[in-house]
Amino acid sequence: MTFNDDASLDTSQVGDQRGGGGGFPGGGIAIGGGGLGIVGLIIYLIVSALGGSEGGGGVQSPLQPGQTGAVPAEELTSSCRTGADANARDDCRIVGYVNSVQDYWERAFGSSNGGYTPAQTIIFSGGVRTGCGNATSAVGPFYCPTDGRVYMDLGFFDELSTRFGARGGPLAQAYVVAHEYGHHVQNLLGTSDRVGRAGGQSGPDSPSVRLELQADCYAGVWAKNATGTTDAQGRPLFRSITEEDIKVALDAAAAVGDDRIQERSQGRVDPESWTHGSAAQRQKWFTTGFQSGSPRSCDTFSSDI
Repeated sequence: MTFNDDASLDTSQVGDQRGGGGGFPGGGIAIGGGGLGIVGLIIYLIVSALGGSEGGGGVQSPLQPGQTGAVPAEELTSSCRTGADANARDDCRIVGYVNSVQDYWERAFGSSNGGYTPAQTIIFSGGVRTGCGNATSAVGPFYCPTDGRVYMDLGFFDELSTRFGARGGPLAQAYVVAHEYGHHVQNLLGTSDRVGRAGGQSGPDSPSVRLELQADCYAGVWAKNATGTTDAQGRPLFRSITEEDIKVALDAAAAVGDDRIQERSQGRVDPESWTHGSAAQRQKWFTTGFQSGSPRSCDTFSSDI
């Protein structure tokens, strides 16, 4: 998956908080864990149960087009200008993926459901303060529904290979970004709130798993439509997506399946503790979204998963 060299990148959609040392002055909620997916919901449930200061679910202080919630570092702004930069650097590539995912969802929403509200991605190292409390890099990429932002330490993409056994590569990174923005879409549509009120139970058929699989499906929908996304000047962001790219994304989805993670970490599989879905389920729903290219195919709550 290659960016068009002359496409322009919008760094206002990505804030850079790397190099802050990872400390958390003043206490707060420290969130641990690991892996990709349900972390945003877990944080949401903890904050809600404790009467979080931002009032629970919903998007607070939403970004408007062109606005920034955290000023990007000068390095990001000066270095990530074009698609050529995205092809050369991981941080610039994340900017490009965020631009593409949000361009797709803005078009998909149109004027329905109040339109699409942009969400900023914050890249960090070590630790970060969020509207859902304090988080460390051990959490992995996550979405905070309280402040409506995506958070990720770029070191996670190395962990996809070294810890989770994925092949890695650009579309594996894109899958992670698109999955987390799937949670943002769920927040905008009220899906996350409904699952939160249900208690976020675990298990192979639980609302939590269904929420994660829907985010995987939304990621597949974006991948199908990615070549139609454009920069602010209307230039295509990508050249093409190949069959090999999709295989890489499917490999990443399988690598963070609950059964794969449990087998590696504890040597046995316990479906009753699943919160993300199995490797096969995650691949199935990404494929469902990719084949259909439509969010309407992603109703994991009324379907056999």
